[in-house]
Amino acid sequence: MDKEEILKKSREENKNMDVYDLEVQRDGRNIGAVVAVILAFVFFVIQLCTGGGKNYALFAIAASVFASTFIVKAVKRKRKHEIVVALFYTIATVLFSILHICKLVNPAFGF
Repeated sequence: MDKEEILKKSREENKNMDVYDLEVQRDGRNIGAVVAVILAFVFFVIQLCTGGGKNYALFAIAASVFASTFIVKAVKRKRKHEIVVALFYTIATVLFSILHICKLVNPAFGF
């Protein structure tokens, strides 16, 4: 395979996007996920401090952002670390969702 064939294959795989554009998109998604978690935490604390109770849905949504990110990485890369992290965030998403639903059904729910 010569240089031109390699470049052509690379362009097809990257859909004519250069490495810098791909890195910027990745960084943007990562920062967006972190901001979502921080915002969920701030809203959780504000709601707790103002007497509004605990809203586990905020954490379920924040965890689902990371769960979906790591599920995609785990499926594509099949690395043990990403599979473990994907499972962790998926379990966290499910648990926070269950806590939120229990709190909605029974407002006296202890957690």
